[in-house]
Amino acid sequence: MKISALQQARYSYNPKLPLILRENIKEIRPVMGQATESATDQEALKQLFPNTYGLPKVSFEKGTNENIGKKMNVGVILSGGQAPGGHNVICGLYDALKNANPENTLYGFKGGPSGILEDKYTIMTDDFINEYRNTGGFDIIGSGRTKLETREQFEVCTQVCHKHDINAIVIIGGDDSNTNAAVLAEYFRAQGENICVVGCPKTIDGDLKNESIEASFGFDTACKTFAELIGNIERDANSAKKYWHFVRLMGRSASHIALECALQTQPNICLIGEEVEAKNQSIEEITNYIANVIAKRAANGDNFGVCLVPEGLIEFVPSLKILIREINDLLAKTEAEFNAIESVNDKIAFVSAKLSAQSAQVFASLPAEIKGQLLADRDPHGNVQVSKIETEKLLIQTVTKRLKEMKAEGTYTGKFSALNHFFGYEGRCAFPSNFDSDYCYSLGYNAALLLSANLTGYLSSVTQLSKPADQWQAGGIPITMMMNLEQRHGEMKPVIKKALVELDGEPFKYFEKNRETWAVETAFTFPGAIQYYGPSEVCDQSTITLKLEHQN
Repeated sequence: MKISALQQARYSYNPKLPLILRENIKEIRPVMGQATESATDQEALKQLFPNTYGLPKVSFEKGTNENIGKKMNVGVILSGGQAPGGHNVICGLYDALKNANPENTLYGFKGGPSGILEDKYTIMTDDFINEYRNTGGFDIIGSGRTKLETREQFEVCTQVCHKHDINAIVIIGGDDSNTNAAVLAEYFRAQGENICVVGCPKTIDGDLKNESIEASFGFDTACKTFAELIGNIERDANSAKKYWHFVRLMGRSASHIALECALQTQPNICLIGEEVEAKNQSIEEITNYIANVIAKRAANGDNFGVCLVPEGLIEFVPSLKILIREINDLLAKTEAEFNAIESVNDKIAFVSAKLSAQSAQVFASLPAEIKGQLLADRDPHGNVQVSKIETEKLLIQTVTKRLKEMKAEGTYTGKFSALNHFFGYEGRCAFPSNFDSDYCYSLGYNAALLLSANLTGYLSSVTQLSKPADQWQAGGIPITMMMNLEQRHGEMKPVIKKALVELDGEPFKYFEKNRETWAVETAFTFPGAIQYYGPSEVCDQSTITLKLEHQN
């Protein structure tokens, strides 16, 4: 198979590890900290996880570790959407297991969680693993969105583990996947099974984080990939001087990607969903804000610009959030009847007639195209698939209408021509940045140490990420520490709480301080392509978000 020069060079890149993980692996031991608890719903979670709630945080130090050399068979699962660096998590896990005991075996279950349910796997070898080092994608074993959540599924997992004498499982995924990891760990412990379950924090959206999980892997690479494209568009906009570019970015439940890309590229407008919700803004208010910026720039002769829109914006607009919730509930209750309707217009009429008066009015105000997207197939959780809603096109339509009104009022005299973009898949399988290559390898290597200590129900944690890699701190945190109870399909379920953009956090405050200047002036910055070789200050930098969050 022919490969590119960059791919060949990346195979030989040696990821940087925290200092403690550079020690002889047989001389690294776990150190237990204080007991933990969740931020909310403590009693309820304690009842749901009687065997794994309240466990202590874990760190590592140099010292004798008698358990590390014991023979282990480990299964690894990639769960959910792709994120740059996933291959390196597996590579780090594999190398640590082999360093501990060459007889250790790593089973890669194919196609996500369904792989363990169907007993489909690949046994990792040196030759096999070497073809995936420092590369993007999840094609090493594939991924999937099957949820491990029922007793029947857990029993199948137990049988497959017994069949192959597997005594540990690593689940690489986001908040839902790691919630499932916690439930599976609790099940094994309750059944007296000596099968350890450890998770690794993955999500491009950046919404799986806290003080012990400073960043989810893939976020760095995805943001740098999108920022390069946005910078290219900004340069084009400033060259042609005749288009407004509306760019929708990944991030259903949080606006971390949009904010980071704004910090990297300084666009004229960037909408932050969390701010929209906090200010109870309507589509009309958002439209007026964008139109006023366009008018100010036009008054300076600048009939061009760039506007960033987070993918999940529509769910942060309070009136639309209520509408979407009503539609989700309605379609869950009338699924068969709704699916039997063939015409999109008839589906729209069916839903309109069953909404509350307020939501029916909001629904009626939307373009037919957006209405149809709101009624498209639901995701596995029964929710609208936000990635299919072209919010940037909706805003172009509403802004166009408002600018016409402003022209009639005499408050706008410019020209408005808009182009729309959506950046999503472009970033999911990019070659991981040095940061993600190092971070992911460390997460996998670290996970092996947690497994060797039989620390089930833990998430691999590497912190101090704004510093050079040799100063990173390795350890683990109980997954239950990150949980709360939320309503899913009409029932209260334990889930990992999503981390949203904090409006009093340093990244947003920096953006807020500068956005009025960026709005009127053409202050674009151009990050360029991700750099893999050269000075550390160019190649090894983390996100601006991470730097601002930990600048003190």
